Amino acid sequence: MQARLQLGKLFAANRSLLVFFGLMLVFRSAVADWMVVPTGSMNPTIVEGDRIFVEKAAYGLRVPFTTQRLTSGSDPARGEIVIFPSPEDGITLVKRVIGVPGDVIEMRDERLRVNGDEVAYAQEDAAADAEMPQATRAQVHAYLNESLPGRLHAIMLLPTHGALRSFGPVTVPPNQYLVLGDSRDNSKDSRYIGFVPRDSIIGRASHVAFSLDPDRWYRPRTDRFFSRLQ
Repeated sequence: MQARLQLGKLFAANRSLLVFFGLMLVFRSAVADWMVVPTGSMNPTIVEGDRIFVEKAAYGLRVPFTTQRLTSGSDPARGEIVIFPSPEDGITLVKRVIGVPGDVIEMRDERLRVNGDEVAYAQEDAAADAEMPQATRAQVHAYLNESLPGRLHAIMLLPTHGALRSFGPVTVPPNQYLVLGDSRDNSKDSRYIGFVPRDSIIGRASHVAFSLDPDRWYRPRTDRFFSRLQ
């Protein structure tokens, strides 16, 4: 009885703090959150050590702590960066939408065709090297600008890596999406795990909240703070 009274007093004394943390958990579950990016599958757009801001309500508001949607929201658009759990092990993945429902997607020698039209590519300078981990810079690599319909963005090629560089053409089924990593030769994406269901997409990555460089004792990369993801 005394223990219950003490617990009640403790709750009463810290009610405001507990309510704050409860609301914060609900907000992070249903509205917006940030996540650490541990791998280089989205280089050079997202680099190891980035903490990215995830808009969880972008594709529909969910009941907190569930996958049940309260609103439909907008649909993921071609070129957007989305967050979803891997169908293999549930690990959260970050990839770019390449094909939306009904699109016909083909890749030949790393070059995409969307609905029969060749995507334009241009050489990108090596400025992104400054942000890459030393282990990545040491590999044979190249950067290209990919003019994906809907968004221009950079991709990274690692020609000495074993990767699936050609596929299709494939038609994206209803309520499914084809996603690829920007580091095309270092990404486990739709080439290996298949299409991503609309209902499994958690949210949209829009900005780098902040970034810590693991190669330099986690020194802040201040130039990446609050930067918009292309």
